[in-house]
Amino acid sequence: MKMDKKLLFISQAAIIAALYVALTYAQNLLLPGTTSMAVQFRASEALTLLACFTPAAIPGLTLGTLIFNISNVQALPLDWAMGTAATLLATLSMWALRKVTFKKIPLLAALMPAVFNGIIVGLELQIFIPYEGTAPFVGFLINGGLVALGEIGVCYTLGVLLCVAIVRRNMKKLLFE
Repeated sequence: MKMDKKLLFISQAAIIAALYVALTYAQNLLLPGTTSMAVQFRASEALTLLACFTPAAIPGLTLGTLIFNISNVQALPLDWAMGTAATLLATLSMWALRKVTFKKIPLLAALMPAVFNGIIVGLELQIFIPYEGTAPFVGFLINGGLVALGEIGVCYTLGVLLCVAIVRRNMKKLLFE
């Protein structure tokens, strides 16, 4: 029996959202603050690379980010919108760049969470938690740079490892088609 494509899409998106939320909560429990500080190292951000394999990751990761940010006591209400928008823009860009690869690994796409979160979340941090003792633009560059650094760290380690595992084990069809 062939599964309905809409049902498969919704199921994949829901599973990805649930994984994102569960991994972020687990990390926050084990390593408090590492998912919400200026230099975030959310291990769950590695899942953004799934947007290179299935479009279901776009709403899944966006919803997962929104659910975690709403339920996170440390998140500012504006982060519910801005952090979610950064994820949406990053995953849309990753889907668009999925075919730009090096040895079948989407290295350029892996940069998109750092770009969008660095700019959007960096701006949000500068507005609400300014970097003291600097001009506003310098503060934005510092805040945005720290956010981007954490994203690069996750996406180019855990995220690329996830891609390598999917590609080398020919799991794309099994998992996403």
